[in-house]
Amino acid sequence: MYTLYIANKNYSSWSLRPWVLMKELGIAFDEQLRRFEAGGAWSSFRTFSPTGKVPTLSDGDTTVWDSLAIAEYLAERHAGVWPADAKARAWARSASAEMHSAFATLRQQCSFNLGLDAFFAPVAFRVQTYGLPLGPKSEAYAKRLLALPSMVAWYEAGLKEDFRDPDHDEVVLKYGEILSDSRVKPA
Repeated sequence: MYTLYIANKNYSSWSLRPWVLMKELGIAFDEQLRRFEAGGAWSSFRTFSPTGKVPTLSDGDTTVWDSLAIAEYLAERHAGVWPADAKARAWARSASAEMHSAFATLRQQCSFNLGLDAFFAPVAFRVQTYGLPLGPKSEAYAKRLLALPSMVAWYEAGLKEDFRDPDHDEVVLKYGEILSDSRVKPA
């Protein structure tokens, strides 16, 4: 069985991608949630990740890190990760790679904070959290993503996390104000 190492569901959009992908495709895995360390130090993550970052997938003696690499690894072993049609698969891979490496302004100004397209799933949460205006088709797409059982489960678990990353929360305040916080109070 796979082991998927992830970080805080409230903050880790990178962890969300393979988690929602595996949940929606029914790929069994053991979830290992590790809290981000204060001050952005992730030295304890090096016990399971060669880069000290998440997500990391363990499959026996094979370790795969980076959300896109995990998707490709899973695609070699499970149907449905990418479309069967070659043209559609090329488009999906291109869009996912662009999401993975781009959208820096969105990721910076709309930092991931909670208050199947696994790579665009974090964008749907950002649309919801920040009330970003979308056209009708894009809005309907974001709502479909947010309604997936795996997305609902991630969201509910993230809101129940009682630990905070002050540095991350400070970034949110750099670009706006918090009007409402649906998370449980910190421990």
